[in-house]
Amino acid sequence: MKILVVGSGGREHTLVWKIAQSPLVDKIYCAPGNAGTATQAENVNINAEDINALAAFAEQNQIDLTVVGPEGPLVAGIADIFQEKGLAVFGPSGAAAQLEGSKVFSKNHMLKYGIPCAAGKAFTDPKRAKLYAKALGAPCVVKADGLAAGKGVIVCTSLEEAYTAIDDMLKGNKFGDAGAVVVVEECLNGEEASFIVLTDGNTVLALPESQDHKRIYDDDKGPNTGGMGAYSPAPVLDHLLRTKAMEEVMIPAVKGMANEGTPFKGVLYAGLMVDKESIRVLEFNTRLGDPETQPILMRLKNDLVPLMEACCNGTLHNHTIKIDPRAAMCVVIAAGGYPGSYEKGHEITGLDQANRVKDTVVFHAGTAMDNGKVVASGGRVLGVTSLGDTVADAINTAYEACAKIDFKDCFKRKDIGAKALKRMAIPPQVGVIMGSDSDFSVMKSALVMLKRFDIPYYVTVASAHRTPEKAVQLAAQAREQGVKVLICGAGHAAHLAGVIAAHTTLPVLGVPIDSSALQGMDALLATVQMPPGIPVSTMAIGKSGAQNAGITAAQIIGVADQLVAEKLAAFKKEMADKVARKAASFA
Repeated sequence: MKILVVGSGGREHTLVWKIAQSPLVDKIYCAPGNAGTATQAENVNINAEDINALAAFAEQNQIDLTVVGPEGPLVAGIADIFQEKGLAVFGPSGAAAQLEGSKVFSKNHMLKYGIPCAAGKAFTDPKRAKLYAKALGAPCVVKADGLAAGKGVIVCTSLEEAYTAIDDMLKGNKFGDAGAVVVVEECLNGEEASFIVLTDGNTVLALPESQDHKRIYDDDKGPNTGGMGAYSPAPVLDHLLRTKAMEEVMIPAVKGMANEGTPFKGVLYAGLMVDKESIRVLEFNTRLGDPETQPILMRLKNDLVPLMEACCNGTLHNHTIKIDPRAAMCVVIAAGGYPGSYEKGHEITGLDQANRVKDTVVFHAGTAMDNGKVVASGGRVLGVTSLGDTVADAINTAYEACAKIDFKDCFKRKDIGAKALKRMAIPPQVGVIMGSDSDFSVMKSALVMLKRFDIPYYVTVASAHRTPEKAVQLAAQAREQGVKVLICGAGHAAHLAGVIAAHTTLPVLGVPIDSSALQGMDALLATVQMPPGIPVSTMAIGKSGAQNAGITAAQIIGVADQLVAEKLAAFKKEMADKVARKAASFA
C-alpha cells in the first residue's frame, strides 16, 4: 500500500511512525511533513489546506489511502473531494466535520440527541449575547462558531471580559467569518479529559483515554496553548466514566449523525469535563488530538492501517482495540515566547541521544531541516513520549529523555502527569468486588453514588467459585490498604459476599444480581442467609440495591467523616425537595 498523511505537526509524525510499522505499507508520503516525518516518509511540498493539489498528487501517485491529520481540510471537505475522485480517505465528510467546524451545529446536535453539555445559546446580535451572558453570570464562556486556530474559546472570569469577547468577535471581526456567530455558555466545573474513538458510522471503538495540559505553565497557570503534554491512561476517566462516555456521548453522537443523513466516519474526539459522577462535553473534534495522539498511539497495539480501512469501508465491527497496559507520557518542548511570538531556525541538539532512551520516541512538531541540521520552526517543537510500567515510570523516562535535548530558549512544563500521580495516591475507602464483569451494568449504580459523595474506591472481579484465592486475598488485605467497606455483587449462587465476610472484619454489603431464570431470588437468598458470625448486610436485588449499597457505604464512612456526613444530609434534602416539587404540581 501507498499512504499519504496530510499535515505537518506532532500528530502527523506520530501517524507516520505508527503507519510505518504496518506490514501492509510499502511507501508513505507526508504533505507537507516536518523533519521527523522525513525519517520515515517522503515529504511532499503541498500545504495541508491545498485540497486540489493533494487530490492531484494522490491520483498521480496511486495513493491507496489518505490519512488527514488537521481539522482545516476536513471541515473544508477534503473527504468529499477525494471520494468523488474514487480516492480512499480516512476522515469524515465536510458535513460530518461540522461537529468541529461549527460550535452552533455541535451544540444543536448535542441538545437534539440528549448528549450532556453546557447550557448555551448562539447569537449574532451583541446586545442579546450580552444579556444572555449577564443571565448566566460569571464565569462564562464565549466561543467563536467556526474554526479559529484553537483561539476561539474565551473563558471569561467576569462579565466585563465576556462583553469584550463578544464585541471583539461580533463587532471587531477578531476571527473573521469564524466569529460571525458566537456561542455563549455556562462555565463548567471539574477536570478535563480527552476521550477519542474510531467509528465507521455505526460501530464505535474507544481508543485509550488521555488527559491534555492546555496551560503554558506548571500548575495550569498562564495562557492556553495547543497542548503542553498529555498522558494515558487518565485516572480521572475510570471504567465507570469511560462507560458513560461511550453510552451517553459517543454512541448517541454517531447514531445521531447517521439519523441526520451525514454518517460520521473516522476519529471522533470529545473534550469532556468530569465532575464527580457526571461528564459533560466541552467540544467535539473530528480528528486526533495533539499531543494526545502521541501517548495514545504509543499504547495502541493494533496495526492502525486495517482499523482506518475498516472505518472507511464499514467493517469496524470485525475489529477490537488492543491496548498496551503500560502508561505513556508525552512532554512538549516549546520555543521561547510560545504561545506568543517566537524565533525560528535554532538548531536542536540531543535528538539521537533522547531517542536512544528506553521506550522513548521523540515526535517532531515544529521542526524543519536547514543545511542538514534539524531546527525549530514552530511554537510547539517536539513531543518527547515514553512508555513505563507505571505512570511514575513513564514520567521519569520522558523527562530523562527531555534533559538530553536543547535549543535556544526552549522550555517545557515540569508537571506533566502530576494530576495522575495525585489521584492515584489517594487510597480507596471502598472496595467493590463483582463475581463477573457482566455484573458491572448493575454495580455501576453503587459507583455513581460513591463518586457523588467523593469517596474513592476500587473495582475488581473475583469469583467465589472460580478464583476463591483472589477473593480471600482481597478480603484479608482490605483493612491494611485503608478500605473501610466492601461491596460485593454476584448472581446465581452468589457466595461471593459470604466468602469475603468470612475473611475480613470490615462491614460487607451484598448486592444480589438478577442473572438467572429465578430473577435474582437465588442470589438474594444466598446472600442474605449467612451463618451466625458471618454477617452480610444485604441490599435489594439489582440496580436499586447497588445504589443503596453505595449510599450505605457512605453512611458507614460518614459516622467518622463529617464532610461525607454533610454531603449525605444534602443528598437527603435534595430528594425531599424533589418530592415536595412533585407534590406541589398536584396543588
